[in-house]
Amino acid sequence: MTSQWSGGFQGEVTVKNTGSAQTSSWRVGWTLPGGQTISQLWNGTLSGSSGAVSVTNLNWNGTLAAGASTTFGFLVNGQSGTPSTVTCTSS
Repeated sequence: MTSQWSGGFQGEVTVKNTGSAQTSSWRVGWTLPGGQTISQLWNGTLSGSSGAVSVTNLNWNGTLAAGASTTFGFLVNGQSGTPSTVTCTSS
């Protein structure tokens, strides 16, 4: 969480290629706690806005060399709470 206010917060996720080969795409998924909805997202493509959500890369930030990273951010309406386990996949 990068900032918080009454009724919402801003989050940021860094996706890092920890492997030894370049990736061509990535996907991050998690489940928001009840009452939370994502109202805005940047540097990725959002699937879903409440409950189970996922973010995939855009054309310009999907390819990550070994050790490289990219970041996406989002705004959430609702009180802060701990999401489910975050999963990340790449290809």
